[in-house]
Amino acid sequence: MSNSFFQGHCLCKAVQYAVDGEPLWCAHCHCGDCRRHTGSAVATFVGVGKGRFTLTAGEFGRIESSPGVYRSFCATCGTPMAYEREDLPGEIHLYLGTLDHPEEMCPTLEVFCRERLPWLKLNVDGHSFDGLPWPDAG
Repeated sequence: MSNSFFQGHCLCKAVQYAVDGEPLWCAHCHCGDCRRHTGSAVATFVGVGKGRFTLTAGEFGRIESSPGVYRSFCATCGTPMAYEREDLPGEIHLYLGTLDHPEEMCPTLEVFCRERLPWLKLNVDGHSFDGLPWPDAG
């Protein structure tokens, strides 16, 4: 991960964003809530500082999926876009698939591995956690 500026958008391009700064991390999440939100076996996120993130077109639709956890999406096409937690107020986690160049990011973490589907095999050169690696996060 060496991009200091990157952009992304939803499927219909009604919602677009830019990030001016290095990503904090890139991780696969195996939790059931992320699977349901994406309709996929795993969700991959790029964590960025909220102060470096800007919506450049449109607005997010947003739901509170559990207490203090918010999932954003395009209200027009339904593309999942972002994840935020009240206990991580300085971060926004963007779905990797919404980046203009997702191939430039490489996941180095896996979280909620205790919920990983048993048939899913990923090659991650980094750390795996049963839950979240941040001690204050649920």
